[in-house]
Amino acid sequence: MKPTILLILGLLLSACAAGKGGEAGGSVEVAQAALRGGAPQIALRAAASLLANDPYNAQALLVQGDALTALGRLGQAEWSYRAVLSRTQRPVGAWIGLGRCLLASNPADAEIQFLEAVRREPRNAAALNDLGVARDLLRRHAEAQSAYRRALAADPEMTGAQVNLALSLAMSGRMAEAEHLMRPYGSDSNATSKLRHDLAAVLAMGGDRAEAARILSADLTPHQVSQALAAYMAARDPGDADTPPATGP
Repeated sequence: MKPTILLILGLLLSACAAGKGGEAGGSVEVAQAALRGGAPQIALRAAASLLANDPYNAQALLVQGDALTALGRLGQAEWSYRAVLSRTQRPVGAWIGLGRCLLASNPADAEIQFLEAVRREPRNAAALNDLGVARDLLRRHAEAQSAYRRALAADPEMTGAQVNLALSLAMSGRMAEAEHLMRPYGSDSNATSKLRHDLAAVLAMGGDRAEAARILSADLTPHQVSQALAAYMAARDPGDADTPPATGP
């Protein structure tokens, strides 16, 4: 796996929104609630309870895959998603989940999964956002930006797509646009460290290493700041700076 792919993936992937959790039980709803609440272990146990009695329950397999993904057990998660896709009724979430499992190791194959999800649900903002991530990993930034813009057309409040679009613009050398999009998120008084670091990435790729270092210094040691700045610069692809916007999915 190329280090640059891991770097770009780390920049682009945003944490899932968290809600209230639930206790382990025997329903898909309980498993889904636990997953939304940031308790993938509980979700995994709830899904396993369902699958013990109904091994082919597509919704339980899907939740199991999502829980395993959240736990970083991507090989097992991939098996769950492929099991769902072998059924007659195949929810779009299975293509999205499978694509996410493949992003780091095979972004081209991940793109295929996201395209299938978008083909079935053209306004699925999550699938479109993930499609953009896959294309950025493939260094096809103009096409990635088209996917992010479609995600935002479907869900204008999707912060992850806004941030990913800004990072993609920065990687392709469109710095003014990138900073214009990213600064309101990264400079907000309530911004998370992830959003602040994303702003630092945009600034570093644009050449403002001093400001980027100042932002990073609030959370990182001097050595870590130097490493982060070098990594951000490695993510930029100046050859795409003048590439016109893409059209299509």
